[in-house]
Amino acid sequence: MRLLALGVVALAGILSTGAGFADETRMTLERGIDATLNVPDGAVGAPAVLMLHGFGSSKDEVGNMYAREAAALAEKGVASLRISFEGFGKSDGDTGETTVDQQLADALIAADYLASIPQIDRNKLGILGFSLGGGIAILATAERPDFFKSRVTWSSVGDFAEDMKGSVGQVAFDKAAADGIVGLDLGFRTIALKKAFFDSLSMHPLKDALAAYDGAYLAIAGSEDFSAKYAQAFVDAAPGMPKEAMIVEGADHIFGVLSQDQTNADKVITKTAEWFASTLQ
Repeated sequence: MRLLALGVVALAGILSTGAGFADETRMTLERGIDATLNVPDGAVGAPAVLMLHGFGSSKDEVGNMYAREAAALAEKGVASLRISFEGFGKSDGDTGETTVDQQLADALIAADYLASIPQIDRNKLGILGFSLGGGIAILATAERPDFFKSRVTWSSVGDFAEDMKGSVGQVAFDKAAADGIVGLDLGFRTIALKKAFFDSLSMHPLKDALAAYDGAYLAIAGSEDFSAKYAQAFVDAAPGMPKEAMIVEGADHIFGVLSQDQTNADKVITKTAEWFASTLQ
């Protein structure tokens, strides 16, 4: 499978973290969105990053890459908010009801909350998206081009419909169209998706969305992943500066994060933290 199977309502406690890493606050946002907020100790007017996970995943991401990214950002004085889309992780909702539009709406709810935090400078907001979440991040920046100052995508989809077909197969699309719903085995979990999800995939051309945002942009992809063919083209299509495509040689869709060798995963996490620290100043 190619794709990574992929206002505050209530606070749910404080999670202890390691040295050099501010305490994390777990919370529930509007629509029952489970989130984890990290604001570095003593932050005043801090930059901040919203993190959007990939298909079938959740807020900490595969191999805890997002939790690790939050730590790397905090060490550079950058706050972060990572969310699980509705129906995923511990968020409320039915996974089967998810659509591209719903995930985009969730992202904007989270962005509004992040901008409202007193310790954060709403003029220094970034967004990070992984796999399918990369596509959502691109849509979010197109929807609000003046809201986000910097964007990073990891292993991003380039065409929602075509890349999902490459992941789950045409048969899944056909069954959803015929029966209204299809069950999928993602390898680490099973999931049921309704026809509305598949229909939504063709409604959001990313090429148009890329052209609508003129902020900073870093696209990261592994050389052995399908997303590598998009990274440079995405950067070329983006009108803003600075911009950069980073191809991690020998890396797969998830940058080898589930292997013993964490070299590539660490490289991606470090580069991303450095990028946001630089472009959100």
